[in-house]
Amino acid sequence: MEQQAADVLLATRTALSQASALAVQYSFSILGAVILLVIGWTLAGFVSRWAYEGLSRIHGIDETLARFFTNVVRYALLILVFITVLGQFGVQTASIIAALGAAGLAIGLALQGTLQNIAAGIMLLILRPFRVGEYIETSSVAGTVREIGLFATELRTGDGLYRLAPNSTLWNTPITNFSREPTRQNDLKINISREDDLDLAMETLMGLAKGNPRVLQSPAPSVFIDSLGDSTISLTLRYWAKTGDWWQVSRDMVKRVKLAFDEKGGPAAMRDDGNSSPGRRSNGAATAEKPTRQ
Repeated sequence: MEQQAADVLLATRTALSQASALAVQYSFSILGAVILLVIGWTLAGFVSRWAYEGLSRIHGIDETLARFFTNVVRYALLILVFITVLGQFGVQTASIIAALGAAGLAIGLALQGTLQNIAAGIMLLILRPFRVGEYIETSSVAGTVREIGLFATELRTGDGLYRLAPNSTLWNTPITNFSREPTRQNDLKINISREDDLDLAMETLMGLAKGNPRVLQSPAPSVFIDSLGDSTISLTLRYWAKTGDWWQVSRDMVKRVKLAFDEKGGPAAMRDDGNSSPGRRSNGAATAEKPTRQ
């Protein structure tokens, strides 16, 4: 009995001694891990703020793109700190890195479409083929850009509908931006008869372009014969307007042409034989009759 008690006491002392040694050993490891976590967390926050401020100073870098790269830097540093902390406890970090690489590859294959949208979103934010507030049109979507995200772009269609377009569909197709250039050209087409006064019709169209304050005079407007038919002559009035005024100017010019040609008496007054003919449609939008020379 005494021998057994002695053995138990020795085993207890040995266990306590080993536990004390392990506690001392791992206490330093735990303390070092805590210090590494605090330093790593602080350093990641400092570097991410520094990266964000640096990216914000670069001309053309979008806010969304700057925050994305900032978060990438921050989380990459935190992962590095976490792996270093595990190394403090004797964990083989090489196997962890290999596992993370394999997991990243598997996730990338599973989210291939999503990653394509992210890559397209980054390219759209860098190259900036369109910005918020601009009206764009592609083969599949058209509307005013409301927000450019990393995964998709929000648009508002001309009839007031909300549309969400994946970035990959916008990046892989030609984009027409109707708002990017400060000025825009418009062609107003009108048909007159071969018997009508060609010079008077051209002078009337040119006078309307020069008399409209929202029609730019540089580049100067022009009137020319576009094509010849069996019994008609197709005239084109080409002018430029500011992009913001283009729609209103184009509608206004059609109305002005119609009213001006009506005021001058229509096509019958332009003819030597006095015969009349119906007015002809201008650019498929409004009927414009022919003026008479005063």
